[in-house]
Amino acid sequence: MDIPDQTTVTRDLDAKGITYKFFKHAGQVHSLEQAARERGQRPEQIIRSILFRLHDEEFVMVLVAGPSQISWPRLREHLGISRMTMASPEDVMKMTGYPTGALSPFGLPQPIRILVDRSVFEEEEISIGSGVRNSTVILNRIELLHALGTVEMGDFLDHPSQDNK
Repeated sequence: MDIPDQTTVTRDLDAKGITYKFFKHAGQVHSLEQAARERGQRPEQIIRSILFRLHDEEFVMVLVAGPSQISWPRLREHLGISRMTMASPEDVMKMTGYPTGALSPFGLPQPIRILVDRSVFEEEEISIGSGVRNSTVILNRIELLHALGTVEMGDFLDHPSQDNK
């Protein structure tokens, strides 16, 4: 598998002076659990970046930790909208320049509103998409916060006892 040593994400992090480790998986990654195991992490340390379509050309990226599920009602309430969909793989590539499975909030070709679930900052060390499949950047939560800059935080996770879908 030919994964470059530098990606749009790592160049953006380098430009911001962020300390990170670039990690390449030996083969294809098929699950969150496999990715965590190969990185020497727990699934909760992996930050997933998920792109949602709000309107025709309006998108929002939500960062969540691990296998947690996003609460659509909480997210819609936070955004003040009644309808949204997950972005298609084509929309993800068009809006971010990254394929699904490698999505990152860094090095984007155009500004996208980014929401961060509080769970993202619960772990000391985390990993996040590098912009290239089967690789990641590993950094500590403080470096992630510096790299993100001003963030829009919230509680966007599904808590079955509290949410009615």
